[in-house]
Amino acid sequence: MNADQLKALQAPLKDRYRNDAASALLTMRVDGELRQDKVTCIVKSMRGPIEAGLHPAAGGPGEFACSGDMLLEALVGCAGVTLSAVATAMSIPLRGGTLRAEGDLDFRGTLGVAKDAEIGFKEIRLFIELDTDTSAEQIETLVKLTKRYCVIYQTLQKSPVMTTTATRKA
Repeated sequence: MNADQLKALQAPLKDRYRNDAASALLTMRVDGELRQDKVTCIVKSMRGPIEAGLHPAAGGPGEFACSGDMLLEALVGCAGVTLSAVATAMSIPLRGGTLRAEGDLDFRGTLGVAKDAEIGFKEIRLFIELDTDTSAEQIETLVKLTKRYCVIYQTLQKSPVMTTTATRKA
């Protein structure tokens, strides 16, 4: 895809969102189903079911998807797609590239071993390696815009308001 093709795809959406801001608001939804026999949750993704379970560092067998890995996968996927779209829009030729996300967790927190241990990632690092002849300045702009427009990157930086509702099945 080139810049003109991308602009042609996005132009009607941008026009609609400029003229009707409410049309740009979308509630995304993912459902899950508990599996107590294995201490897992079947995440019903659009691409098929994903069985999420405990990480081996939390006592899991290692055969199920770990939610921490899934979070890092979401970051890599979102950043990769965003970077590709921004590069296309800027007419920056990429022959390819790789992305890697790493995150540091202290499992003492989630296992309740140490009350002073944080629960959740302490640090997340995103590494991008590009196969391109473009200038360092353009790469810097590309990364800056990728970080700005990547939904998962921005969500992790800003921490959205979270609510939880629990009900008893009738």
